[in-house]
Amino acid sequence: MSGSGIVEKVTAFITRGQELLVFEHPNAGVQIPAGTVEVGEAPEAAALREAGEETGLASLSIRRYLGCAERTLTGEWRLIGAPTRVYARPDLASFDWAYIRRGIWVKRLREAGEFAQIKYEEFDRVPDSQYVTMCILGWVPQAVLCDTLRRHFFHLAFEGRTEASWTVEVDNHTFRLFWAPLADLPEIVSPQDEWLGFLCKEFLPSIKS
Repeated sequence: MSGSGIVEKVTAFITRGQELLVFEHPNAGVQIPAGTVEVGEAPEAAALREAGEETGLASLSIRRYLGCAERTLTGEWRLIGAPTRVYARPDLASFDWAYIRRGIWVKRLREAGEFAQIKYEEFDRVPDSQYVTMCILGWVPQAVLCDTLRRHFFHLAFEGRTEASWTVEVDNHTFRLFWAPLADLPEIVSPQDEWLGFLCKEFLPSIKS
């Protein structure tokens, strides 16, 4: 059993001519700007907010909504649907030693009444994808676990000028932003590489398939 509800996320494909804006995460490879829709926030607003936060650019506009994909989570994977403390035991009176924000992926290990034991792991994927740099193991109320993900895809346009590469501080990490030719994109981490299919070839004819 897990909590009901949907976690919505957004992905922002930012283009300038025939270039796509991507960023290099110091521990997780090359990625596309994306994030979680806040409670009460419209997906369009979330796409602009997340894109601005992860790129440092202000002059962004939505060019086109590319659609959405909905996924029902089965097995052990769940999404945190509401910010929650993590408890040492399945009891609100036990030691609450960690905090997990909304939209984070966790593994649900087992259940005890209204609680679920979960595990969150953060990896150093560059250069060794097997290295776990941090782990949270504990109990959360089952009501905070969501089993449905809805991801919205947007094409954003940028008309201004930037450096060839620049950095932005995001969530205690330094992202290196750069423009990549659509005809010769760098290797993008999985599953984000699959998202590229949402870029319509009608107006982005040079993208690699």
